[in-house]
Amino acid sequence: MNEKSESAADKSDPDDEPQVELSNEEEHQAKDRASIDSNVVHEVVRREGHDELRRPASSLFWSGLAAGIAINTSILGEALLEQALPDTPWRPAISSIGYTLGFLIIILGRLQLFTESTLSAALPVATNPTWENLGRIARLWAIVLIANLIGSLLITALLSVNAIGFADHVDAMIELSRKLLDHSPMETLRGGIPAGFLLAAVAWSLPVGRKQEFWIIFFFTYFVGLGGFSHVVAGSGEAWLLWLSGEASLGFALFGFILPALAGNVIGGTLIFALLAHAQVHNEIAENSDD
Repeated sequence: MNEKSESAADKSDPDDEPQVELSNEEEHQAKDRASIDSNVVHEVVRREGHDELRRPASSLFWSGLAAGIAINTSILGEALLEQALPDTPWRPAISSIGYTLGFLIIILGRLQLFTESTLSAALPVATNPTWENLGRIARLWAIVLIANLIGSLLITALLSVNAIGFADHVDAMIELSRKLLDHSPMETLRGGIPAGFLLAAVAWSLPVGRKQEFWIIFFFTYFVGLGGFSHVVAGSGEAWLLWLSGEASLGFALFGFILPALAGNVIGGTLIFALLAHAQVHNEIAENSDD
């Protein structure tokens, strides 16, 4: 081979290398098993967020209200397991399984949960940061968060007067909720950051894990419960219970838990996860826009 041909070979595109010949069926299997590009994941989540930003306010509210009601099953599930297990160091590792219950109902049921929307709704804004989109995300977050908190308060109010469920189950839920009293507002905020990050990771991972949605939701939310991290909506049920049972003030529920947890969830879900997820594909999006 002469010098010229060697130089050409050195500069050849690696994509031009010969590939193994596959049948149509084998080629289809290879594509199915190939990992999804981060650009594709970003676009899937961005489109979902785009649709959410444009949903009617009434649809967002009723979906958020249903999610606020359903999230209390996480408190119930964890409390029932705590009640059934002996007081041992390994008890939280088992009882935290119950914490996943509400999240499975909400996310598999496509209900509106505030912390999940911190990622999906943020990506359209990060991609196209206009005042109109900023107004839309503020509208979405306000409606969903208020609806979530109202739904959570509604159920805990019924629980506190024994209108639903059994008294011993409510007692177990109150006992579980007392752990909130051990943390200062700043500690609650710090605990909200990993919770927001993990819930945003759920929304990011679902497009990749089709047919594995149950395990993705279960795995991430299990560790939110096991770590005792602060989730503004799930934890609001515990804060409302403490207030309505007379073990904490309304000021503690609002300013000692809900607002610090909210700040932590937004930091973890939007300022950290969503912005990093967008940053990794920002250059590709900009190049495609120029083309």
